[in-house]
Amino acid sequence: MIPAGAGPGRETQERTGGRVLLAESAGFCYGVRRAVELAQGTAAGSGGCWMLGDLIHNTYVVEDLARRGIRRAESPDAIRPGDTVLIRAHGERKEVLDRLRARGARCVDASCPNVRRIQTLAEEAEAEGRRPVIIGEPHHPEVAGIASRCVNPLIFQGPEAVREWLAQAPEHRETPLTVVAQTTCIRELFETSWKIIKKECTNAKKFDTICNATQKRQSEAAVIASQADVMVVVGDRKSANTKHLTEICRRSCPRVIQIETVDELPPDLFDDCAVAGLTAGASTPACIIKEVYAAMSEEIKAVESKEESFEELLNQSFKTLNTGEKVTGIVTAITPTEVQVDVGAKQAAYIKFNELSDDPSAKPEDIVKVGDEIETYIVRVNDVEGYAELSKKRLDAVKVWENIEQAVEEKTVLEGTVTEENKGGIVVSVKGVRVFVPASQSGQPRGADLSAMKGQKVQLRVTEVNRARRRVVGSIRSVSDEARRAAQEEIWANIEAGKRYTGTVKSMTSYGVFVDIGGVDGMVHISELSWSRIKTPSEICKVGDTMEVYVISYDPEKRKISLGVKDHDVDPWQVFMDKYAVGDVASVRVVKLMTFGAFAEVVPGVDGLIHISQIADRRIEKPEDVLSEGQIVDAKITAVDEERKKISLSIRALLVPSVEETEDDGAEE
Repeated sequence: MIPAGAGPGRETQERTGGRVLLAESAGFCYGVRRAVELAQGTAAGSGGCWMLGDLIHNTYVVEDLARRGIRRAESPDAIRPGDTVLIRAHGERKEVLDRLRARGARCVDASCPNVRRIQTLAEEAEAEGRRPVIIGEPHHPEVAGIASRCVNPLIFQGPEAVREWLAQAPEHRETPLTVVAQTTCIRELFETSWKIIKKECTNAKKFDTICNATQKRQSEAAVIASQADVMVVVGDRKSANTKHLTEICRRSCPRVIQIETVDELPPDLFDDCAVAGLTAGASTPACIIKEVYAAMSEEIKAVESKEESFEELLNQSFKTLNTGEKVTGIVTAITPTEVQVDVGAKQAAYIKFNELSDDPSAKPEDIVKVGDEIETYIVRVNDVEGYAELSKKRLDAVKVWENIEQAVEEKTVLEGTVTEENKGGIVVSVKGVRVFVPASQSGQPRGADLSAMKGQKVQLRVTEVNRARRRVVGSIRSVSDEARRAAQEEIWANIEAGKRYTGTVKSMTSYGVFVDIGGVDGMVHISELSWSRIKTPSEICKVGDTMEVYVISYDPEKRKISLGVKDHDVDPWQVFMDKYAVGDVASVRVVKLMTFGAFAEVVPGVDGLIHISQIADRRIEKPEDVLSEGQIVDAKITAVDEERKKISLSIRALLVPSVEETEDDGAEE
């Protein structure tokens, strides 16, 4: 009989009259279950994909995946650009992944998180100048994938290989080593190998990377095998962990058989059998184990009146955590898809990233770290496969409800993220609690597109809470109005003529623009927008533009501010005098047409007159026959009146040769 505390095997034996001992951890481990679920979801979402080699070592599962549209490829060369490829649970060699990416494939990593951890440990060891040592089967895909992350790894199948390497050269004992194990390695092989390395080598580190599920499965197999007359191990013959289970069982049980399906059970296997044991490898589906269990029970006549299904047996035997309970644990690992937590129970517990925080942009490592104590809510317990799904987000939401009710009383400002536009307003998520904000309280103008707020972080006050109906109403406007009033008071308390601000154009008129300088609007007259002559402010700016302004004058009683943009410290006339002289040619812009000529801007703020007689090399009736406002033309500066700040320009001078030029030409003739 299995001693108390050994697990469900004892309970199974009692229910079936002491005939069949069922291993507690038989079947899919967490990593295999995760890989299969990820494969099924990927196939359903993509309409079919590839797996490079077998996703897991089980023919039944691989054939089922094929029926779902997951094709098997032997080489990356079979993959085309854009194809989706599943990376198997054992992991893959780095060079293969590089080839897939080079071919433009989309890789979905179904590697077991424990395998990825060993890959990282091996890479970190080499980066530190240490030589990685892998205890495991050299030709297994998991070991090959780990070794591919290293330049010069050592792979030992057991203690004999370790002794042989040490005997090759004395200097090997001085080599800094980091020792890891294949996840399915037999515990005795790993520990014996490590004892030799620890004794002989001067600088060695050990990382016990044998999967907890593997260790538990091997320990249970040894206990059951020591009490059984016949031991049945179910699993694919390519499965390393199944092979190891068979080896372990043969040390204690006289009759051990490894099978893949129920059809391989010999008809006379249970002759003279009082107690039979059953275990299964990590990649064996529950349905196959169920079939074998039922056949064994029938063969040894152990089922009396009620046949319980495999799932029911496990459900009755695994009850250690209950859905809906709070549980506190320690963060043990942060993988690319989840946070693993030790809750002090038999089940492997984890938190999916979307159950860690209400903020979709938050990084897990910013929320928790390995070694942190974390309080969570149990979302789901799967006793059959031995895992529990946890949620920090949901427990936080319960606490948030309490905080929100308190926030109503204290009028506290809360922060949340806009998640959707709803009928009549928007919904803001405040740490997992949906807060409805009516359109009138959104802080946006009437008729504004509220969907544009989606994804924004906002501050609000809760104005109404009905926890029973899970209804919360809030106001963004009350917070923004208060902030705006505070900003206005700050502006008026410190405003002075000449002070500069960076503002935002709020609205425009024909005579100027209104600029928000931080809660207060000021007016920039069109004449203060630019030294250039403009007809409308839209020539200079538009609503929403950022604008550097300064205070010309202000009236605190009437709450009016006059602002300017153009720099009065700059004298446009002096700019002109520094740049041009009589006789120079300038590129000018026609700004106004008169009956007697046209005014043209030479530099911003300085205009010159092109008399009608100087517009063309012929007589014209009116300037608009030749010129138009806004036109850029070249003109010669023919005269400058510095005292009256007037400039005479001529286009004709550039079209008709001067008298001097004509005389010079004649002299040459």
